[in-house]
Amino acid sequence: MARYEIHGGKQLNGTVTISGAKNAAVAILPATLLVSGKCRIENVPDISDVRILLDILEGMGAKVEQPEPNVVEIDCSGVTCSEPEGELVRRMRASYYLMGALLGRFGKARVALPGGCNFASRPIDQHIKGFEALGAVVDETEEYVALEPCEEGLHGSRVSLDLASVGATVNIMLAASLIPGQTIIETAAKEPHIVDLANFLNTMGARITGAGTDTIKIKGVNSLRGGTYAIIPDQIEAGTYMAAVTAAGGNVLVQNVIPKHMECITSKLQEMGARIINYDDAIRVIRTGPLRKSTVKTRPYPGFPTDMQAQVCVCMALASGVSRLTESVYETRFFGYCTELETMGANIKISGKTATVTGVEKLRGAEVFAHDLRAGAALVIAGLAAEGVTYVEHIHFIERGYENIVGKLTALGADIRRTED
Repeated sequence: MARYEIHGGKQLNGTVTISGAKNAAVAILPATLLVSGKCRIENVPDISDVRILLDILEGMGAKVEQPEPNVVEIDCSGVTCSEPEGELVRRMRASYYLMGALLGRFGKARVALPGGCNFASRPIDQHIKGFEALGAVVDETEEYVALEPCEEGLHGSRVSLDLASVGATVNIMLAASLIPGQTIIETAAKEPHIVDLANFLNTMGARITGAGTDTIKIKGVNSLRGGTYAIIPDQIEAGTYMAAVTAAGGNVLVQNVIPKHMECITSKLQEMGARIINYDDAIRVIRTGPLRKSTVKTRPYPGFPTDMQAQVCVCMALASGVSRLTESVYETRFFGYCTELETMGANIKISGKTATVTGVEKLRGAEVFAHDLRAGAALVIAGLAAEGVTYVEHIHFIERGYENIVGKLTALGADIRRTED
């Protein structure tokens, strides 16, 4: 079993380059199923979720090549299968995007229910609401979701989501791109990777407007053509390294970022005592003095992202005073990682949707377990800031979304290694 061994207490200094966005990549790769021709996708992160998706596409008959690092060429012209391999699908959460892509491509699909991080119940009711509005008949069991066209066939429609669901917004966009008529998504999610997916599809010939706003309009086209597209930088990976410098101290240039995407994170780290300098495509983070308490509430973009909740909690654990962290997206996301942080000496009390974090002078190394992707990243940050040695187990969660995290942190002066039992 692999784990990370971290000898903490060292400040981080140097430069780190951010990879392509995981959340964009796992939507764009299934979207290649809609394209007639070869897609060359650049800035693809080398993470396990991407590798699983590429295996799924290859298993369905796609031609997949990787001519150079972080570049993937995919030709799905020969795909005739509308039921991907269930065992692979169950290994990651974002595999549910295959539903929308296959519905748009074939007018039908049968996809196993996804796996991935298990930090909260994440139903797909809004996805199903969208598929049904587009004319699909949905058969959902405990094992799979099957989609078939209704007697009148698939058609554009108006879909008013009950909440701004990223997953449902993506799936409806994918399906509607090749479905006749106009589809309007109301209460659409506005995250950067939603815009990136729309830009990818439009580059290939789709007609999508309004991405990044509450209302997205998709006019179905007959076909999409191949082309080249580069994925945006990963907002959450960048935020994770920014939080790591804030917690452990130091001076790091975080490059290959879009500073506008980072504003919701930057403002809170500044409030806590980090000095932030923005450049055109980079951010410098400097933390030399003590950390201050803060109040954070997670919200859909452009609010503070739920995927940064655990990482900022580590900073709060080391800040003077009492901080409050409220989770408004996934109510049970505190459970698991907060217990692990308490093992390291953190003082955290959870009441419903809010964690009250009383800062301590220092954290101490311990053996801790990653319960999901972002919680695992938070434990790595805690290990970097702690005195002594920290062992992080279950690192397969972390490697779902962070490319070469050990190499990047080592280059910043961290004492971290990946070991095998």
